[in-house]
Amino acid sequence: MGMTIAEKIIARAAGVDTVKAGDIHTVEVDRLMSNDGTTHLTIDMYNNQLKHPHIADVNKLVWIVDHNVPSDSPKTAASQKKMRDFAREHGIAFYEGQGVCHQIMMEKYVCPGELIFGADSHTCAYGALGAFGTGVGCTDYLYAMVTGKSWVLVPETIRFNLTGRLPEGVYARDLILTIIGKIGANGANYKAMEFVGEGMKTLSMSDRISICNLCVEAGAKTALMEVDDIALDYLRAHGREPKACFSSDPDAVFSAVYDIDLGSIVPIVAKPHFVDNVCPAGEAAGTRIDEAFLGSCNNGRIEDLRVGAALLKGRKVHPLVRFLVVPASQAVYQEAIKEGLIQTFMEAGAIVMNPNCSVCWGSCQGVIGEGETLISTGTRNFKGRAGHRDSFVYLASAATVTASAIKGEIATADML
Repeated sequence: MGMTIAEKIIARAAGVDTVKAGDIHTVEVDRLMSNDGTTHLTIDMYNNQLKHPHIADVNKLVWIVDHNVPSDSPKTAASQKKMRDFAREHGIAFYEGQGVCHQIMMEKYVCPGELIFGADSHTCAYGALGAFGTGVGCTDYLYAMVTGKSWVLVPETIRFNLTGRLPEGVYARDLILTIIGKIGANGANYKAMEFVGEGMKTLSMSDRISICNLCVEAGAKTALMEVDDIALDYLRAHGREPKACFSSDPDAVFSAVYDIDLGSIVPIVAKPHFVDNVCPAGEAAGTRIDEAFLGSCNNGRIEDLRVGAALLKGRKVHPLVRFLVVPASQAVYQEAIKEGLIQTFMEAGAIVMNPNCSVCWGSCQGVIGEGETLISTGTRNFKGRAGHRDSFVYLASAATVTASAIKGEIATADML
């Protein structure tokens, strides 16, 4: 019996010839990423609960401060100092203020064929480069950090066969929100979501990251894409070579297969308070907003900033709207400066922030108050996600978010 991409990566990590869904295997983890959301808890367990604390391979560890940058309170400052000091003491690769963890990982580390644990649920973004990325908690992270190994229950795989091309003014963000709405927030629980088909050739690396990143919002264990020339070109442009490039076998077993015509996708918004509560953006048009956010590990890349800046050129942010623009990394920020995008945003009245998670994380920059409404390119719209528990978060593409910031109400680009 053939294997899926997910099964092949796990087989490689387990050092066996074949695996199947439902098996449990001990695996060698290729890389371990952690951010300031929980690393201080891992450090406490390492220091206080282990009889013989040690790190199996420090070269596998990458620690990134991105959730509260700069720190927003003495408590946050203390937890980040703990992380900073531990990383310095043990020689762990450490990034602070350089961007969102998943963007940094994609720019600098992720390679096809790898099995990567991240102490953040959106680690599934790494599937855009054909890597099995999955989020884990502090205990699993610590075990892998100390032993270099872990265990994995081999997931079933749902395949999405993409055909056609997204229409003008429709984006990968609209596609993945459509898929989540179709299968539901529990539709891929502990399964791999695999994307293949001729339609993949029309999707950039930024598109692919956006799609894989949000798959956890359908409950997925991971998301995976075949490695093609687009992925290899991205990898080589960032100075890396693949470890292993996998495709699913013709006789691989899938729990479900969906055929999706990209040409049928329209601009989408996810309404409060669930990511699968989606509708065509036009149905939400006219909803007044207080704040708009363009950024995050899902839509803070240069391609997204180009979309926003193009819409803002010669226009102004609505006087009653706060528009936060947050590049996903320093590299993105620097490119946006070179291209004049930052100047366009600032001249239009947007607030340009340093690279970090910002209001997507909802605990520092841009927190919204009681009764306020945010439209966001962030990853989640749960109740209280971006501030007060009685606030409202809509999710949409960079184009829809920017158009809404201009209009002062939810709008698509063609409504400007």
